[in-house]
Amino acid sequence: MAMDPKTKTVAQLVGVVIMMGGLAWASVPFYDWFCRVTGFGGVTNVAETGSTEMLDQTIKIRFDASKERGMPWEFKPMAREMELRIGEDGLAFYEAYNPTDRPVAGQASYNVTPYEAGNFFVKVDCFCFEEQVLQPGERVQMPVSFFVDPEIVTDRDAKYTHTITLSYTFYEIDLPEAQAALVQDGEKYKNVN
Repeated sequence: MAMDPKTKTVAQLVGVVIMMGGLAWASVPFYDWFCRVTGFGGVTNVAETGSTEMLDQTIKIRFDASKERGMPWEFKPMAREMELRIGEDGLAFYEAYNPTDRPVAGQASYNVTPYEAGNFFVKVDCFCFEEQVLQPGERVQMPVSFFVDPEIVTDRDAKYTHTITLSYTFYEIDLPEAQAALVQDGEKYKNVN
């Protein structure tokens, strides 16, 4: 039994839509995996412990901070730059401050430039991708421990890197349910009085 041409066309279009939706859904985890494996796009490596080898050669690390539009926090690196020996364990701090009269939840994403160096910038501990909740007027310092993998000096492209910039961008996220419930209860109490 042959399919009517209109039905066949509709079936093909539905198939294309389903396939495109599946590809869109899979693209984010695939891209994340690709970036972690290749270092493409300034994605760093992660290690459980610090470096085991240190070279005499040094490299500058610059620290940058930004916020997504509408994020009410103040956010900055405690130091703008440091110079380390390649392979030396580094520790930097970023400061966040909530100047508002309400709790605000945030989360940070990061990037490393130049992109060729991303695969050799190794984070040991970091606040990125972790939910941070700051109460009204609260100020916190968040650490980042890292090192630059000595393999950078033998990489065809990255060996010419003399400065690496680590950038974090904070964006506002929804408060955790328990915290949001406390805020709502507080608002109800204010309205009753």
